[in-house]
Amino acid sequence: MYHFSVMPLEVSNYLVNKLDGLYIDCTFGGGGHTSYLFEKFPSIKIIAFDWDEDSSNQFIKKNNEFNDRINFIRENFKNIKQALANINVYKVDGILADIGVSSKQFDDLARGFSFNSNVLDMRMDNRSQLTAKEIINEYSNRDLADIFYKYGQEYRSRQIADAICARRQRGMINTAVELKDVICSVKRQEGKINPATKVFQSLRIFVNKELSNLEVLLSDAPDLLSEHGRIVIISFHSLEDKIVKLNFKQNADNKIYKLLTKKVVTATSQEIKINPRSRSAKMRVCEKINA
Repeated sequence: MYHFSVMPLEVSNYLVNKLDGLYIDCTFGGGGHTSYLFEKFPSIKIIAFDWDEDSSNQFIKKNNEFNDRINFIRENFKNIKQALANINVYKVDGILADIGVSSKQFDDLARGFSFNSNVLDMRMDNRSQLTAKEIINEYSNRDLADIFYKYGQEYRSRQIADAICARRQRGMINTAVELKDVICSVKRQEGKINPATKVFQSLRIFVNKELSNLEVLLSDAPDLLSEHGRIVIISFHSLEDKIVKLNFKQNADNKIYKLLTKKVVTATSQEIKINPRSRSAKMRVCEKINA
């Protein structure tokens, strides 16, 4: 399999609380989690969301395999509530969201997520207007530094923004390779992590409004979950995990949720050996107790 879905066993153990229930996969991707759930629970149905065109194509390829057990909607999960209402669905038994970029997206040079890409895009949804190229070439020095610091926790955000603005005087920065080189001119390699990692991460989060999208999903989830329905969130960044942790705690304090994971769940050492990108994954789970 090209893309390894993170913690599939743990997802299935926590998510499915009703063996013939209706579940939401907010981040369908290549269908890894959905396929695993269907194999393990032959009577469940899933409504799958993804805003990535590649995911739509993956669904078309897998449609014969899934038959009538799945309904795919090409949409950002921040719009999940309205999208479900459009098909007369108002309650579900579980919600899964894997908030991360798939290996396929990272490795696809045409998407601009990779350091070696000859484009500078980073959109999850090619219908969106804002690209990383526009940000890098048109945003002010201060705005760039703020983005790098807020969304990437980059401690050299101002120096990198200065270098980018100085480089722009010689012409546009058109590719991820060019941007990486500018960043590496002011930030040295530390260990195995590429010096450009945090800046690229911040651009991806900002371009796709990942944090605000997550906040909307978490806000809508209690209304969508049936009693004893569960929400499983897998995040890969401390900012995302902080948002999830705070939301779950507030809902638990208000007797809306019961925390099923008082401590974050992480991938096993065996899984990390097979899929090194699972190392940074953090899973949190709640169950709806107030209908």
